[in-house]
Amino acid sequence: MDSNCLFCKIVDKQVPAKIEYEDDDVVVFHDINPRAPVHLLIIPKKHIATMMDVKAEDLPLMSKIHEVAQEMYHKQELKGMRLINNCNKEGGQEVFHLHYHLWGWKE
Repeated sequence: MDSNCLFCKIVDKQVPAKIEYEDDDVVVFHDINPRAPVHLLIIPKKHIATMMDVKAEDLPLMSKIHEVAQEMYHKQELKGMRLINNCNKEGGQEVFHLHYHLWGWKE
C-alpha cells in the first residue's frame, strides 16, 4: 500500500467508491467522471505504480484482471467495450496505481 495513493485508499476503504466487484486481489469501481455509458476502473489491490512496473511474479494477477474484465462485460450486459491502460504521465496516466478503464456500451 502507498499511503498517498488515492486507489490504495479506496482499497483500504478510507475513500468511498461505488464498488462493482471485489475479491482478495482486485477491485472494480465506477469512475466518478464517466467517459462512456459504463465506465469502470479495474485495479489490483497490490500497489503497482504503472504497467512498466509489473514483474514476472505479477503475471497471474494481470491475468486475473483480464478475467474480471470479462466478468464485468457479461455482468453489465455489454455489447462492446474498450479496455484501456494509460502508462506514465506522457501516456495520460493521472493516478499512479495500475488500473484499467473499462468503457462499455449496451447498444
